[in-house]
Amino acid sequence: MKITLVSSRADPAGRNIHRHIHELLECGFPGEYQGAKSGQHVYSHIEVEGRLIFEDGIDRTIDTDLVIFLSRHASVHPAPVLTVHVTGNPGNARLGGKPGSLAPAAPAWMQAVLRNLKERAPPGYGACYEVTHHGPTELCHPSFFAEIGSTEKEWLDETAGLAVAESVLLAEPLPAIPLIGFGGTHYARRQTEIALSTQGAFGHIAHTRVMGTITKEIVSLMAAQSHAVAAYIDRKALDGQNLSRIEGLIDGLGLVRLAEHDLTGIGTLAWEDYLRIRTLALSIDPDVMVHVNSLESVEDPVAIEISPVLLAAALSAGGPGLLEEIRKIPITHLSTKKSAVLPVFITGQDQKETKLHDLITLCVSIIIINEETEIEGDHLIILKNKLDPGKARELGVPTGPLFGLLMKGEAVHVGNRVITPDMVQVFGRKDIHIPGLERYT
Repeated sequence: MKITLVSSRADPAGRNIHRHIHELLECGFPGEYQGAKSGQHVYSHIEVEGRLIFEDGIDRTIDTDLVIFLSRHASVHPAPVLTVHVTGNPGNARLGGKPGSLAPAAPAWMQAVLRNLKERAPPGYGACYEVTHHGPTELCHPSFFAEIGSTEKEWLDETAGLAVAESVLLAEPLPAIPLIGFGGTHYARRQTEIALSTQGAFGHIAHTRVMGTITKEIVSLMAAQSHAVAAYIDRKALDGQNLSRIEGLIDGLGLVRLAEHDLTGIGTLAWEDYLRIRTLALSIDPDVMVHVNSLESVEDPVAIEISPVLLAAALSAGGPGLLEEIRKIPITHLSTKKSAVLPVFITGQDQKETKLHDLITLCVSIIIINEETEIEGDHLIILKNKLDPGKARELGVPTGPLFGLLMKGEAVHVGNRVITPDMVQVFGRKDIHIPGLERYT
């Protein structure tokens, strides 16, 4: 891959980063310089006199695959920070480029550099995305800025220059899900955390302050220039009106909207596999949340169901422990705001019988471990003594805290009488029919 590095002689941070890259490449880390092939990448360098934000068209005559601008970052609220971002102007062009124009992004490369910056940032420095906010916009090739911020002290910091240099040279993109982002502050905190912990890799990100000017055309351009397959909205950063409008624009373009829990839930699953699972899940319940868990691949997803009565009993017996065990099974479970896990799961066609057996076995074992049970043929019977409110009231126990104590198995005093739990309990049985039960015990 041919990578062109661009810096300005007028930019102290750019010179700092460039010098460290040159020294690293000269000493063979990770390879040689100026067109000599290093592993899979060939590096070349361009120096300009003026500000990089005005360098529209700089790559028109360059034989390259990727452009990385080495630069400084300045802020009205200065803080030591290393950043990456793609260029463009979702609205007005106050800092170079053209209004309403966006440069081609390189989401996976930016994510790779961002992760390196996070790992190598000197003590006291942060590492993050910046939103899309300045030129150049008129570029032919995917590009992004790698920057040192936010004052001259940091621009000249040798440790910061080395950290950015190493982060650029050691960047190797991993499989990623290219996204566009909406909402948040200049430093795109939520998008940064997503890129550091999931496959989600952002291209263009629009600041909260420009939400009112975002049009369908801009959303479409953000997606096209980022090669995005989905969009993420920082919902807490938008008011209700703008949130509803942005969701409508995204949906109108046929883009998938992903929440943070969706991206976390995908794990290492390939996007194409996840999309097939998601489509099937939404056909089951349009409000469902998808949890891939440890599933690594699935070519032909199918839904499997277990008894809702069995699942409810297992959840009652095992609580959060059941969900933790489900997450260890390479299978997709579904949830809603009202239910932590639905009795419908998704797996591959070739794993259908095996995973169904695993789920039923898990539920049965959780119940047997945590409850008093009996087995009669294909019937798992849960034996429970429970409080009879009528009996308690007949013995003078008032409704309230004393009921709670009796339910916990503690005796209570009512006047001069001691009421014990066995005096107010009734014997209960819950019968769960499980065909072929002996196979699951």
